[in-house]
Amino acid sequence: MPDTIVATYDLRGLKCPLPVLKTRRRMQSVAAGSLIAVETTDPLAVIDIPHFCNEDGHTMERSETIPGGHRFLIRKKR
Repeated sequence: MPDTIVATYDLRGLKCPLPVLKTRRRMQSVAAGSLIAVETTDPLAVIDIPHFCNEDGHTMERSETIPGGHRFLIRKKR
């Protein structure tokens, strides 16, 4: 599996449910197995993004706090 992030999606400033909806839409345009980063300031994203990954079969590689929000590394399902 490639460990290079193929895209970083800046979803800072968006409120629930927009971070999940936009991540779901953008995941359709990346190849299976790709690693993407999602950055958000929505406090509910720490619940919503992992739930989205679980529902859609993607792998949450890492979740980390960044200044002003969170960053999620997600591997698209194969």
